[in-house]
Formats: sequence, C-alpha cells, structure tokens
Amino acid sequence: MRTKWAGNAVVFSICISLLAPAGHSRAADMSVRVTLPDFVVNLNGHTVENQYRKYPLLVYRDITYFPMTWNDTRLLGLEANWSPSEGLTIKQSQVTSSYEPYKTDRRNAAAYAAEVPASSVTINGKTIDNSKEEYPLLSFRDMTYFPLTWGFAHNEFGWDYRWDDAKGLSITSFNPQLQTVGLPAYAGENDVALFKGDYYFVETTGTTNHVYRVPVQQPSLKQEIYTYDIGSFDLQHTPLSFQIRDNTLWFTYHLGGGFMGHDEFVKIGIDRKAESLNSGYFGYMDFRDTLYGTLIVKLGLAALARDNLLLLPPGQDVAKPKSVGDPSVIYGGHVINNGDVENVGVNALSTAVIGDDVYLLATHSKSDANKIYKINLQTNKSNKIIDSNVSWFRLIDNKLYYVKDEDNALYSSALDGTREMKLSDHAVSWFDSIDGNVFYTTKKDANRFELYQADPNGDDPLVWTTPVANVQVLNNRLVCQFGENDDYGVVLLDSSGHLLLKAADPIARIFTSDEGILLKSARDSSVTFIR
Repeated sequence: MRTKWAGNAVVFSICISLLAPAGHSRAADMSVRVTLPDFVVNLNGHTVENQYRKYPLLVYRDITYFPMTWNDTRLLGLEANWSPSEGLTIKQSQVTSSYEPYKTDRRNAAAYAAEVPASSVTINGKTIDNSKEEYPLLSFRDMTYFPLTWGFAHNEFGWDYRWDDAKGLSITSFNPQLQTVGLPAYAGENDVALFKGDYYFVETTGTTNHVYRVPVQQPSLKQEIYTYDIGSFDLQHTPLSFQIRDNTLWFTYHLGGGFMGHDEFVKIGIDRKAESLNSGYFGYMDFRDTLYGTLIVKLGLAALARDNLLLLPPGQDVAKPKSVGDPSVIYGGHVINNGDVENVGVNALSTAVIGDDVYLLATHSKSDANKIYKINLQTNKSNKIIDSNVSWFRLIDNKLYYVKDEDNALYSSALDGTREMKLSDHAVSWFDSIDGNVFYTTKKDANRFELYQADPNGDDPLVWTTPVANVQVLNNRLVCQFGENDDYGVVLLDSSGHLLLKAADPIARIFTSDEGILLKSARDSSVTFIR
C-alpha cells in the first residue's frame, strides 16, 4: 500500500503511450544520463542513504531529483495523483508521513539512464510542458522524479532550501511532521501516555509489570513509579491502560477472571508518584471523584447482586463504604436481557457528577431498565430524568446526550430531561462534541463506520467520505483512524469537521495524551507524535 505511487507511475507511463499521437511511443521519450549524489542530502532532517535505496535521489544537470513515492511526497507535504483526464497533478496538501528509507540489499550503480516523459504536468494548478523544461520531471524505475530547483522547492512550495559545501543539500518543508518518540522498542507493545511533559509506559519482565516515567526532554532518565505482579493471573490479566480524568492521569488494569478477579485504579499525583485506589471488590468497577469522596460503581456480574453504588468518604476504610441510592437497583452499566439471563455491560459506562448530583443509568427490573436517574449525594434523593431505555449517555456542556435502545438514535435534553431533541438521522455507534458541534458514527460494515455531523435543522452531512475504523476527540480535534488498506492511517479534523492533516502511516492505536496526538505504528509498534 505504501508504494502506491510506484504503481500509479506505471499507469502514468502506459497512459501517455496510449494517448499520444500516431507514431509516438515510449521510445520517443528522451533518454538522459543521471548520477547518484556524491554529497549528503537531508529531507526534513532525515539523511537519505542512496547506495541501497530502491528509489535513490538522482542528479541531472547539477540539480538533485527526488522520487515521488507515496511516503517521500507526503513527507514534504505534497500529493501526486494521476487521472486520464488531468494527467499528472502535483500539489501542496495537508499531508504528512514518517520517513521511509526504501532500503534493499542491492547496491546502486554510480550512474543510470532515465527518461524525460513528453507530457504535461500540473503543479499547484499550473500546467508545465515537461518537454520544454530545462529541468524536466524524469522517470526512473517506473517512478516519477521531481527536480529540487529553487523555483519549485522555494518559490512554488515554500520549502527552506539550503546548500553547504560541507553539509550538502538540506530541504525542509513546513507541513506537520511525525516525530519518532525516544522510548524503548517495547513501550508501544502495551500502553503509552503523554501527560504534563512526561511519557508513561510499561515493561513486562517475567510475571511483573513495571510502570515507568520519563521526561519528554530527557528520555534517558527512566524512573520506575509502580510495579505489580501478574503472578498466577498471567494468562487472564488485561493490559494496563492509561486515561485522563479531570486533568489527572490514571491507569487501570484487571487481574484474574471477570468474577473472581478485580480492577485496580492508580492515580499519578502532582508529585508524579503513583497512588493506588484499591477496589477491595471482586469483578469490574468504575469510579468518580465527588465532593463527598469516591463514588464506586460495581459492574459486571457483581452488579447483579444489587447494592452496587457505593460512596467512600475521604479517609474511610475501603471495606466500609456507604450505600448510595436504592440498594435494590442496578446502577451504572447497561443491562442486557438475554432470555432469562441479565448481563451488565462493562464497556458502555454512563456516570457523570455535577456538584452534589450524580447522573447514571438505573435498572429496577426487566420492564424498567436503563433509565437515566439523578441522585443527590447529600440527601440520597433519587429522580428519574429520562424515562426511555438508554444504551449510554454523556453529559456535555450542561446537557444530556443519549442513545435510545429503541432506535439507536442520538438525542439531547436539558439536565432535568425537558426539551428533548432528536439529533441524528442514523443509528449511532459513537458520539462526541467539540465547540458545540456534535459528531457521531454509524456502522457501515464490519469494523468500518461512517462519520456524520448532527444537524437538527437538516440532513446530517457526511464529514469524511472514507469510512473510519475508529474516531475520538482529543485536544479539541477529531482523530479519525483508518484500516490498513486505506490510503491514510489517521486524519485530523477541526471542530467544524474541516481537514487539518492526513498522515500516510498505518496506525495501530491512538494513545492517551494531553497535547498533540500520540500514535502507535502498525508496522513496528514504534511511537510517533504529531503536534
């Protein structure tokens, strides 16, 4: 997939032959002698190693040429496309890529023959007659090569273009770059977080997990902040995961089976030390900080025993929590009826706290399940806010946003449940809001979803034409992740759904971060960062 332009270049050459006037053929394209550079070339700080590169940089008439591979073009903020109607089009675009060395085992010769295609090319909307250019585009190894002249590199694309007799040629583009993070190779195999200038990651040695912190500016200063033993649960424990709650970094993990095992939550304090919130309970759980202490929600099978909403006041023994709400009600999770079996969904968590009040799902019985309730933590008074069956909800900008079981559509209301409004035209798989704009996904097929913006006054517009594999809101941006067969690995959109950046690299995961976007490569688990 990532040498896609090489294939396009072959199509380009074939199409030129087919579309040329009678008597013209590929043989009519002029052949010229090119050499490999005998000086250093840096592209955005990456030194190009030409001796074993499948697509080496070339020199023609004392001008350096670079190959228009998929990654090389996007590294420099360019997109190159071929169509029968428009031919070859090269333009600056909101794209980026990590550096790809294209390394082979075969050493290149010092000189080769390349061709000058007799065709027109459009560069940033301007048509160029390649046959009349002093420094034309070239074709070598079925790849189009572009001249790094001052006119193109500096004037047309705005790159920083520098030559130094000792340091060679340096080209710097100003599109955002994917920066490799200086973490150990194993870091991306578990979870990684960037928070307040530090990276956090995990190393597993034997049956022990070690959690480390390293400063962004000094990645060699590794400090262990927490350790725990997987022990006999080695085959059953879930990987540690980081999350940011109320501007505080936490990590959580589950040891043992779903019923006999337990969740652990650990907070990273302002002193950057780890403090465990030991659940003391079997099964899964969730929690929220409140004015009155820690609100604990027992989930999974543990919730079916009822009395699963607990409050642990500051300094209180974890074994002596206070019961909250109606002890005969199941709180917190989405209850699923499967014949005579009820299961409480662990992944569809819907609990929010504002002042004295906690909003959460509540199930009294199979006929009265998954309603949104408000409980006052001071008085323990409970009120039903939304009487419809709700899959999950979120509290955003002092409004309730929720998905109903009956139609899987998205609705909003005031905090007291009044002024309900249907927001989505389609069934909703995920939703969130940025600057008052609501976005949601609807399932297209297995592992692919279409991204829409909710418009209560008209048809919901499709935000991105390619279905996404995953989308989330991070640092006031929509971060869209795509499948391994898509052109781009991740796309960043602003709060209005407009394009900010497309990254060509295949992405396996998006990590927790309080600034920029932290990514895991699908190629080698390395960690990269986009500011």
